[in-house]
Amino acid sequence: MTKMMEPTPDLAALAGQPWIGRRLERREDARHLEARAQFVADVELPGCQEVAFVRSPVAHGHLRGIRLPQEYPAGTFWTAADLAGDVLPISCALLRDEFNGAPWPLLAVDRVRFVGEAVVMVVAPTRAQAETLAEEVELDIEVLPPVVDAVAELATPGPVLHAGLSSNVVMRVARTLGDFDAMLAQADAGGLRRVTRQFAMDRVLASPLETRGCVASADRRSGHLTLYLSTQRPHLVRSFVAEQLTRLSEAELRVIVPDVGGGFGAKSNLYPEEVLLAALALRVGHPLRWIEDRYEHFVASNHSRQHAQEVSAWFDASGRIHGIDARIVVDSGAYSAKTSTGAIEANMAANVLLGPYDVRNYRFEAVSVYTNKSPLGPYRGVGRPGGCFAMERIVDEVAHALRLDPVAVRRRNLIPPNAFPYTTATGLVYDSGNYAEALDAAVERVAAKWGTPEPGSGRWREGIGYAMLVEQAAHGAEEWRRRGSPAVYGHESARATLHSDGSLEIEVGTLSHGQGHQTSLAQIAAQVTTLDPAGIHIRQGDTAAAPFGMGTVASRSIVMAGGAVRQACAALVAKARSIGAVLVGCPAEALRLQDGKLMAPDGRTVTLAEVARVAYIGIHQLPREIAPGMSAEAAYRPEVETGTFSYAVHAARVRVDIDTGLVRVTGYVVAEDCGTVVNPLIVDGQIIGGVAQGIGQALYEAMRYNADGQPETVTFGDYHVPSAVEIPPVDIIHLCTPSPFSAFGVKGMGEGGSVPPPAAIANAVRAALKEFDVQVCATPITPDGLLEQLLAHPDYAEVMA
Repeated sequence: MTKMMEPTPDLAALAGQPWIGRRLERREDARHLEARAQFVADVELPGCQEVAFVRSPVAHGHLRGIRLPQEYPAGTFWTAADLAGDVLPISCALLRDEFNGAPWPLLAVDRVRFVGEAVVMVVAPTRAQAETLAEEVELDIEVLPPVVDAVAELATPGPVLHAGLSSNVVMRVARTLGDFDAMLAQADAGGLRRVTRQFAMDRVLASPLETRGCVASADRRSGHLTLYLSTQRPHLVRSFVAEQLTRLSEAELRVIVPDVGGGFGAKSNLYPEEVLLAALALRVGHPLRWIEDRYEHFVASNHSRQHAQEVSAWFDASGRIHGIDARIVVDSGAYSAKTSTGAIEANMAANVLLGPYDVRNYRFEAVSVYTNKSPLGPYRGVGRPGGCFAMERIVDEVAHALRLDPVAVRRRNLIPPNAFPYTTATGLVYDSGNYAEALDAAVERVAAKWGTPEPGSGRWREGIGYAMLVEQAAHGAEEWRRRGSPAVYGHESARATLHSDGSLEIEVGTLSHGQGHQTSLAQIAAQVTTLDPAGIHIRQGDTAAAPFGMGTVASRSIVMAGGAVRQACAALVAKARSIGAVLVGCPAEALRLQDGKLMAPDGRTVTLAEVARVAYIGIHQLPREIAPGMSAEAAYRPEVETGTFSYAVHAARVRVDIDTGLVRVTGYVVAEDCGTVVNPLIVDGQIIGGVAQGIGQALYEAMRYNADGQPETVTFGDYHVPSAVEIPPVDIIHLCTPSPFSAFGVKGMGEGGSVPPPAAIANAVRAALKEFDVQVCATPITPDGLLEQLLAHPDYAEVMA
């Protein structure tokens, strides 16, 4: 059953309500506002020295030699030859026959493959000194022709970038689903029309406030190594780093993650710098620190997106879409990152492209190509923005071809609510939903807030555009294995410990980097234990303390970590009941748990704090079959492993200056359904933050390279991200269709806010400029691109006269 909630319901004021659903303020914000947070750059260790990297200034070339300064202290400069035998190149695998992997050297050996690739590591007492020394290193590089255009590379192959490969194709997947040939025959007989468009989505960066960073410290007595990292996946990175080091076992490696200033997926892969600092710290005997500067983030951190798409839709006179054909080509950069691989964007986009629509005939080709650019990796949405852009734009083009309302065409094609669980043509199993209800809610809110958009006059035109999203999250082992991932994110762990003062400590393997886990996971624990969240403490980010976890990626934490917290707390409560039954002298099942107290039918009570004290220091009161202590650990693996599926409808209102081509987003509405909402305040924040990043993708952000493979956007003066001025108020409508497959019916939703904005804004601009038949087929939507089309229209001069 679906219910509609107010945009930001305040349930906390309602006495007796459960903890789940309350709009509690985020507990973790206080330390940031009071400057008490600690990031990797704040970690101070005695004797720590700083690291800088000499990076390739060319996109592609033979590394013929390295000339170091003649006079320098021993241990200042380190090349691949110096670390030979200590480290292995990063090798990324995908368990698919179509995948063509290639090793990523930690430091370039005989070839450089992108501007920013690390060649020499420099160590000095300060970062300034290390950078000064790095500038004195001379690289002898014979420049080779670069590969810079993935589409052109497929048409006319250039030099193969990796030994052992026959081409620069990372992966090519092609499938034909449904009765596609019969659909084509119907079209050939005149029963269906066809529209085809070419779309493009430019390369972007994550741009977190805190860049990447690492501090490595070896214990000379034990030989153990501690890494302080800004990462999203401490346990997995520990495993990956240990795999790269030939002289260190995983048991000898500890990863500690302090506060993380944003990740958005860019801090989920393994990077060479992390392995290099670990290896060198074992060599030199003193701590080392490397903090990525902003230039390095532009040229050496994982990029994302860069799609080139050709999409066709076959449809009848009513707007019903009978088939979709899509070719998606993605520029994957020079190497495959571990573990996402260079195929992540194209494969994901093709898999999710159909979104909320009941389309059974689907043919696609997804191609990922090696080029001489920074490697591709996850960024909020991971392929979904490209898939959503393709589908939502083509739906609007179908509507324009038929002169129908785009909302009506969407409604005509939606999966009906009685079809759930629904298996898509690509095999995704949507758990629950009512997509028509969400669309209606968004349309009603738009009508109430904005009315019917005026066509505009003079230099201004206004338009409203819609886009819909289905977000897969918290997928388990079955889904990850289906994709061929060697790392299967199929479980999550939590340990709950009740202390003798009644405080509750929860240790989790996920890693919050802005999502509010300390608040939302405490609410889940409070829901089970009835303790106040103020006394519940969430611990994370230390592999020596927290149980093994798969980290925070793919919008998985609230479902997977939340499920583990629920199980651990339930086990703790079960033990508390057993002890409480002994203390008050009644059957455990007769005890009622409320406000942290176990209450017998006759009125006798015992608090959870008293139970814990007995379990620790009063075990003489207990039978021997009840073990001492009050701690429980749980590993959550969902019974249904195909994931949860949130969904949303985004509506954007834009104003276009037809004199300059400048687009301004003047209003935004989101109708979303992520199942049971644990904390509406946090959900609102996730949506608004995602919308801001989506607006950046739609209008401003592009990581551009020239024909020589040189990046042309290496500062925020060149690469434009939206500020508060460019983000309109976001009006949010919450719907609730609980998932039947998760604890409490929650669904992951951390990435979804960033996915539909490019499509919604593009559709709004298309609507605003419909009189000039301006096509909006690429992001970012630039003033120059729009103005060029406007100037070419025969009526433009007369309109502007």
